Amino acid sequence: MSGVLEREASAERRAELAERLERVRGRMRDAAGGGPVPRLVVVTKNFPPSDALALAELGAADLGENRDQEAAPKAEALAGRLESPPAWHFIGQLQSNKAKSVVRYASAVHSADRLSLVKALGGAMSRALQEGLRPDWAGASLDVLVQVSLDDDAAGARGGAAPADVPRVAEAIASTPALELRGVMGVAPLGADPAPAFERLAAVRDALRADHPGAEWMSAGMSQDLEAAVGAGATHVRIGSDILGARR
Repeated sequence: MSGVLEREASAERRAELAERLERVRGRMRDAAGGGPVPRLVVVTKNFPPSDALALAELGAADLGENRDQEAAPKAEALAGRLESPPAWHFIGQLQSNKAKSVVRYASAVHSADRLSLVKALGGAMSRALQEGLRPDWAGASLDVLVQVSLDDDAAGARGGAAPADVPRVAEAIASTPALELRGVMGVAPLGADPAPAFERLAAVRDALRADHPGAEWMSAGMSQDLEAAVGAGATHVRIGSDILGARR
């Protein structure tokens, strides 16, 4: 996928995206029950830059991706078309050697789960800022969340640091220049009730704030479990298929 926007979404596709986007926003408002409504990160994985552009023009201020090879050209394409590009959230498992690319467009990384990755992100940010490779719209610092494993065991684990390791990873983020510790992220275990898992994630976030008061973010919830995430106190939800349709 190149960084050139070869075509725009059709009028029919824009209307479909607008309807789906508002439907999800309604679910979020209902789940919040009059309380704070989380920030919506629309995950455009496996969909073209034309969809991402249409969503941004429809008011989606935060877009998410989980593969650098797809995210980088999309971010480039939209930056060439929009005066104020959306904030890009990198939400997938990240290899350390991809850090130098990710910091050139991402405003936030939700998936820091080990010290080596924190070190790579810090070094990449330092170089990008010194060499003028980070665009102004991405921000002068990188928001980083600790991904927390919510699986009971290693079988079928969906990634993340063990809860006992979170303080160490968080401290490394907080002490690294150009990185801002924002909170935690988690993915509910497959085939299980997501509510208890999200309650555990909220407890990890609350404990982390004792030493890092600014670590308020809790990134949790996808299309199938956003209500449980909002009920547990999520500040950010990551929604893909319920807005864009079945992935190709």
